[in-house]
Amino acid sequence: MRRGENIYKRKDGRWEGRYQKGRKANGQVKYGYVYGGSLQEVRMKLYPLKIRYQTIQSIQGNSCIPLEEWGSQWLSRMQRKVKPSTYANYQYKLTKYVFPFIGNQLLNELTSESGKELIQQWSRYGLKRSTMKVILQILCQCLNQAKKLDYLKENPFTSIELPKERKQKIRSLTQKEQQHLEKVAINASGSHGIPTILALYTGLRIGEIAALRWSDIDFDRNLMTVSHTYQRLALSDGAHKTQLIYDTAKTDAAARIVPFGKKVRKLLRRLKKASNSLYVFSRKNRPIEPRLLTYHFHRLCEKAEIKDIHFHQLRHTFATRCLEAQGDILSVSALLGHTSTQLTLDTYADSMLEQRVQVIYQMEKILK
Repeated sequence: MRRGENIYKRKDGRWEGRYQKGRKANGQVKYGYVYGGSLQEVRMKLYPLKIRYQTIQSIQGNSCIPLEEWGSQWLSRMQRKVKPSTYANYQYKLTKYVFPFIGNQLLNELTSESGKELIQQWSRYGLKRSTMKVILQILCQCLNQAKKLDYLKENPFTSIELPKERKQKIRSLTQKEQQHLEKVAINASGSHGIPTILALYTGLRIGEIAALRWSDIDFDRNLMTVSHTYQRLALSDGAHKTQLIYDTAKTDAAARIVPFGKKVRKLLRRLKKASNSLYVFSRKNRPIEPRLLTYHFHRLCEKAEIKDIHFHQLRHTFATRCLEAQGDILSVSALLGHTSTQLTLDTYADSMLEQRVQVIYQMEKILK
């Protein structure tokens, strides 16, 4: 028995009302249902929902695909377009930090409030603002593609603001600490100390050092070509938690030529004489595991009695020494493989304090 639009009396005596929420991935209409003991009760429940979902479809679109379902489709598309390391990063962050919280929400039901609640979850998780920013950028790429395909009329997360975070000063080694660490590294057994010296004098990232091949080293011109990286990336397929990936440099700027001086040349020459591998730092003729480089580095720090330092800070130390030596920002940025000089300025502004002081002194001299 039917009374009015999409209202039926069921065999069990209850009344059922049906309203359109939008369309599924296959194009079929997705319905929502309300129930009541009387026709009037169902009407009271049904009509506000009809109005709500008519408004949602008008403003946000009619796609009723759950975010996790669409996100999985988007990841499959991206797997064919981006580097394996980039894909692994996308998959891990969406699977760990997005789908568990809002993955069941339908695309056309996502709102800016959904995004704000997601960020609150991240804050409870203890994520840094920089990590939140990366996850949000990936999620917005996913939703922007949904918009291109007319699954959404607008990306509801474009105007979301992340919580402000007090910028922490990057810790670099003092010159005295660096001298002490270098002494310990040079006297270390085997090649265990050379990656530390290399990072201090070239600014290479740990993944770039691990991927370095002898064919990348030009001893005639004292230049090294940085074009690959070797990283252990987090996975979310359930079978394996991480995977080692040897890949090309992520950006054009990261692929670069870096000069090296006499100290690095001497250590690399000595290492090459004893090497039978394609890789500068290897184990069983494969690139050395970055975690093993980190392990050896921390053992050196213990001997040098240097605390609260991690391998990446050797790169910061290199940049700081370059700026202290009055290196111009364009050259330092190129050596680091930054995508822009602004990134270098933002990252190492505090390291340039001494240069700013000298500018004031020079200005006063001119005015006198």
